[in-house]
Amino acid sequence: MDSSSDEEDDHHNLIHQNSTKPRTPPSITAATFHVDDLNSRFRRANFKFQKKYIIAIIVLLIVILLFSIPNLRRHFSTASFISDSVSDRMKESELRAIYLLRQQQLSLLTVFNRNSQSNTSDPNQTPNLIEDLKSALSKQISINSEIQQILLNPHRIGNVFDPEFDFGNVNVSNGNYDTCRTIDQNLSKRKTVEWNPKEGKFLLAICVSGQMSNHLICLEKHMFFAALLNRVLVIPSSKFDYQYDRVVNIDHINKCLGKKVVISFDEFSNVKKDHLHIDKFLCYFSLPQPCYLDDEKLKKLSGLGLSMSKPKAVWDDEDTRNPKKKSVEDVMSKFSYDDDVMAIGDVFYAEVEHEWVMQPGGPIAHKCKTLIEPNRLITLTAQRFIQTFLGRNFIALHFRRHGFLKFCNAKKPSCFYPIPQAADCILRVVERADAPIIYLSTDAAQSETGLLQSLVVLNGKPVPLVIRPARNSAEKWDALLYRHGIEGDAQVEAMLDKTICAMSSVFIGAPGSTFTEDIRRLRKDWGSLSMCDEYLCQGEEPNIVAENE
Repeated sequence: MDSSSDEEDDHHNLIHQNSTKPRTPPSITAATFHVDDLNSRFRRANFKFQKKYIIAIIVLLIVILLFSIPNLRRHFSTASFISDSVSDRMKESELRAIYLLRQQQLSLLTVFNRNSQSNTSDPNQTPNLIEDLKSALSKQISINSEIQQILLNPHRIGNVFDPEFDFGNVNVSNGNYDTCRTIDQNLSKRKTVEWNPKEGKFLLAICVSGQMSNHLICLEKHMFFAALLNRVLVIPSSKFDYQYDRVVNIDHINKCLGKKVVISFDEFSNVKKDHLHIDKFLCYFSLPQPCYLDDEKLKKLSGLGLSMSKPKAVWDDEDTRNPKKKSVEDVMSKFSYDDDVMAIGDVFYAEVEHEWVMQPGGPIAHKCKTLIEPNRLITLTAQRFIQTFLGRNFIALHFRRHGFLKFCNAKKPSCFYPIPQAADCILRVVERADAPIIYLSTDAAQSETGLLQSLVVLNGKPVPLVIRPARNSAEKWDALLYRHGIEGDAQVEAMLDKTICAMSSVFIGAPGSTFTEDIRRLRKDWGSLSMCDEYLCQGEEPNIVAENE
């Protein structure tokens, strides 16, 4: 720029020197003046032409400029819009990231406080603490990744990031840790006994204590006794007990063993119609009364056309209120007889080889997941209900309330929790399981379930509690029960509730309830038992307990 400027100055000086005219002598003719006048006129005409030409160029430039201004305005306007858009996106991302960081802080504080208050010296609590920590870390890794993506989104160009912000992916082993994964039951390593009934040898199951759940547990133990004694098990008559074929799949048991190991009471009556007699009636428990049978129940048995000897206890001191542990050898020594028809009194409370009997799949060798499972119609109805209302990922809660207050308060510690405390316990499981909905199996009043629903709120959002609705002809999920005439049966509905709970991602049970224990048995056998399954407020005591009357 400096060199160019110097050259222009030199050129201007040269022109000025050459244009200097010599002075005119005083004696100049008139013709010279005429020539000068003509040149003067010519220069004036030429100046006017140049002036017009310059004006035309200026006008043209003005017109071009006027047409260019809208495009310039549009260009600057677009640039401003893009700048504002990126700025807005960055601001929105930052606010979202701050919100997630706040949630992350609160979650970590909750885990920290919970573990600080826990009894780390208790070996029973250690696995739960470890799982909680793994769950928390897994969730925080996920949230951290989400925060990064949110902050990077404004810098995305198409499907890739601006190179300045492309840090690559961090490889975190076990980053997708499944907190509530199912538990491998190792069914192939079960300890089992073969069930090979001898021809003409029968065992009548007598189950009288409690409700259906107690009876199913009693029936399962009777199957173990029948296998040990090599007898066909006779399912109780509906005139004396529940109508089992409505609730459980009896044929399924025989198919699983590939032989006839159980028969209905009606089949047994046809086989023994000429001599319907119990040859040996033995009682596992002697106290508080032999076989747990009163006179009314004995009359019901007789009403089936059965003749029998008087029930006899095999142990004089075996009490249902304090059962003693027994071995297979103990059972064989007391119950091995050659009589054709035997009956054994209620064995619900029997403590025979507990670990063996309670193992996943049960103690008997078979080719199925479980021997005692819901009627096929109930299983299909449960699947249809889940497809209609719940979806694959849901928590099931057995919330036992009716009559449970007195039952629990008789225990030390009590198992009956105030609803606000129960809600807090449920929310902890919801947070770990990351499930959007809860199936509620309960006998509680609407006043209690309504309060519970109002308190089960996570991050400002209520977690829906779904209760199985009354039949509606517009809904078809329960059509199978209606079509086969078993809708409205209390035991069918109870088993339907159990089946839905057994199919859940996570199950929260009622401590001390056999209804819950039967669900846990199904979950163990079906392989749906989860790392997050627990009893309500497991490890806690109620924060208040009423005095005894």
